[in-house]
Amino acid sequence: MQVIATAGHVDHGKSTLVRQLTGMEPDRWEQERRRGLTIDLGFAWTTLPGGPEVAFVDVPGHERFVPNMLAGVGPVPAVLFVVAADEGWMPQSTEHLEALDALGVRHVLLAVTRCDLADPEPARRQALARMTAAGLRPVDTVTVSGRTGEGLDRLRVGLTRLVGALPPADPDADVRLWVDRSFSVVGAGTVVTGTLPAGSLRAGAELQLGSTGAVMRVRGLQALGRNAPEVRAVARVAVNLRGVEHHAIGRGDALLTPGRWLTTAEVDVALRFSDGDRDGRGWRGEGDRDHRGRRGDGGEAGDDSSDGDVGERRDIPRELVLHVGSASVAARIRPLGADSARLRLARPLPLRVGDRALLRDPGRHRIAAGVDVLDVTPPELRRRGAARSRAVELAALTGAPPRAVAEAILLRRRFTTAGELHSMGLPEVGEPVGDGRRVHASVWRELLAAVRALVDQWGGDHPLESGVPVEVVRQRLRLPTTGVVERLADAASLAVVGGRVCAPDRLAALPGPVAAAVAALAAELRDAPFAAPDAARMAELRLGPRELAAAVRAGRLLKVADGVFLLPDGEARAAEVLAELPQPFTLSQARQALRTTRRVAVPLLELLDRRGATERLPDDTRRVRTLPPNGHPARGAA
Repeated sequence: MQVIATAGHVDHGKSTLVRQLTGMEPDRWEQERRRGLTIDLGFAWTTLPGGPEVAFVDVPGHERFVPNMLAGVGPVPAVLFVVAADEGWMPQSTEHLEALDALGVRHVLLAVTRCDLADPEPARRQALARMTAAGLRPVDTVTVSGRTGEGLDRLRVGLTRLVGALPPADPDADVRLWVDRSFSVVGAGTVVTGTLPAGSLRAGAELQLGSTGAVMRVRGLQALGRNAPEVRAVARVAVNLRGVEHHAIGRGDALLTPGRWLTTAEVDVALRFSDGDRDGRGWRGEGDRDHRGRRGDGGEAGDDSSDGDVGERRDIPRELVLHVGSASVAARIRPLGADSARLRLARPLPLRVGDRALLRDPGRHRIAAGVDVLDVTPPELRRRGAARSRAVELAALTGAPPRAVAEAILLRRRFTTAGELHSMGLPEVGEPVGDGRRVHASVWRELLAAVRALVDQWGGDHPLESGVPVEVVRQRLRLPTTGVVERLADAASLAVVGGRVCAPDRLAALPGPVAAAVAALAAELRDAPFAAPDAARMAELRLGPRELAAAVRAGRLLKVADGVFLLPDGEARAAEVLAELPQPFTLSQARQALRTTRRVAVPLLELLDRRGATERLPDDTRRVRTLPPNGHPARGAA
């Protein structure tokens, strides 16, 4: 299936053509049929020659109902543009054409109606000239009479060609169904309709409501009036939802693939103006600087970054309405450059980089500008000159391929995840650095140099510490998680030991005086391996808690318990000595064999118990369970 919207001036025969083509009445309201004036969206469908099915979204042509027209055209890939032969090009023809241009609709079929009332050629030439000037080249032009039926077969052939020229939709894409109707059906509950431009919908699947984040289940689906277990884009679809009242969803809401979209109320955009707007004069509205350089009341508190003279477009109000999909949302415009701006929306919308929309001035009944979304997570602008700098960045992003945009946004954010990039509509870029994070290559190079410098500086400032605490590294370098710290340390040829990032050559390094004191202590322990020095001896050697901790980290001493230190091989040597005893043995026997005091023997045996070298029995005796490397069998060991 494909979906085609109508466009054109009021009373030029759009609904008549849809009625003739489909045999269905697109005007849903009795008031519309009575007055012969379409005021809201209408829907009908048919099968074209050759078999393709097509659904029509019939839009109103009166200037008072342009918001309704935009809601219908927004998600649709192709348009049947109608111009009457007896009236030619009219004001709403222009606004509809500007809307199509702004929304990026490039697949158009031109139908000149009422060919039975006037020569259609002048209207056809005029319409083609207008469309060509706007960059639209219709796939075909046909002349037709809705009253007599002349040209209807040619119109069907033209529609078939139009449908055949459309690019295929991606059935695996994330769903974003812009809702254009919501109502309740007795026995079924809430039903919403919309145009599905990409992705697939399935009965029983879950969808997320963009405006609230609520997750609801699809109870049933219809397409072209038929029940369907699955509907693939492109399609007009009716979705029966479970778990939501119909009045909680309205036109402009969106049903989304859960967890795959980012909703935002602030976006940076490129603006596309018609040629008539390119006279280079400034923006209109409060917030501009006056001739003395003072800000009006349109800027942010503490923000002097708009610079006042960025060469913005003429006569564009600061308050406009953004139209995207079926949504229309009030937007406050903050100019950044001649063709860029920041939009602050009255409510968040599910937007992605690359989305096309338009800004409309409802007071003047005209399209103000087309919009290309460049960034859905824009940075704060707080410093003087920030707006001008941001305008330069956005100019570089305008028209750039998605990968280049993703690289630029990742460079600014430093770290992101593949899921965050996807939710922005961007491809996966950057290098994986642990905990699901990705980083820009240049940022990673800077961090490698920074962590090495930090470790070197820390070693000079804290000579007794083997390295920088992991959390200090994370905070100093603004890293997202400790997992990223570990990945960074590994890439920088550093080690993470005991919760610290260390240079390998410092793991066994001690300051000179500390190394001398530890060497003296080691000499004493070699003569009496289990005669751990007491506090008085430690004080004589000037080995306090920090120095002893550094010696343990450096592998020079073994900490058995608070105040009890032995040589690094003390544990293994003790197990060897105890293995020579008759098994099991008592604490007193162990103390005598080790030639030490109870102060040392008790925590040493407890350490051996924890390490599994010895086993404590119910009667408080012990036996050796394992031997250290190069040990020999213990007599009586189990």
